[in-house]
Amino acid sequence: MSEILTAERILEAAEDVFRRFGPQKTTVVDVARALGVSHGSVYRHFDSKVALRDAVVERWLKRTSDPLAVIANGDLPPRQRLKHWFDVLVATKREKVTGDPELFLVSQNIFAEAREVIALHVATLVGQIETILRAGAASGDFAVDDPHATAQAMFDATSRFHNPAHGAEWADPGIDAAFERVYALLLAAITR
Repeated sequence: MSEILTAERILEAAEDVFRRFGPQKTTVVDVARALGVSHGSVYRHFDSKVALRDAVVERWLKRTSDPLAVIANGDLPPRQRLKHWFDVLVATKREKVTGDPELFLVSQNIFAEAREVIALHVATLVGQIETILRAGAASGDFAVDDPHATAQAMFDATSRFHNPAHGAEWADPGIDAAFERVYALLLAAITR
C-alpha cells in the first residue's frame, strides 16, 4: 500500500527538487514525478507552481521564526530575552547560509519571487521583537513609546547581521564585535 499523499510530503519533495533543478527549471510535474504520483495529485494540494513555491518558502522560514517565537514568548527577563532572540536569529541565519550553501543559492532565487511570503516573515519577526519590547516596557526595563516602530528599527538596524543578502560579509572576523557594538547602541537607546 502506498503512503498517503500529504501537503507535507509534497513540500519535502518540492524542496529536494528545487534544490536539484533550481526554481526556474522545476515544474509541478517534476515534483509529482519525484513522489511517483500524477501532477494532478499535487494540484489537489497546491493549485499552482507559485502556491507550491510559496509554501516551500514559508516552510523554510518557519524553521527560523518558530524557535524565535518560543524565545519571544518565553520566561526570561525582557533584556535577556531580547539579546537571546537576536543571538539565535543571527546564528540561525548564518547556519542556513554557511551550513547548506547549495540550498541558500536556490533559496535566494525563490525568495526573490516570493516577496509576499518574505514580507510576512519579516512582519512576524518584527512582531516577536515587539512582544519582547512590550514585556520590557511593562516591567520597566525598556522605555519605548512605540514598540512596533522600535521593533522595526531594531530589525532594520541589525539587518547586516541576519539578512542573507549580507552573507558574504559574515566571514569577516570582526563581524561578531560589530554586531555587539550595534546591539549595545540599540539597547542603550531603549533602556531606562
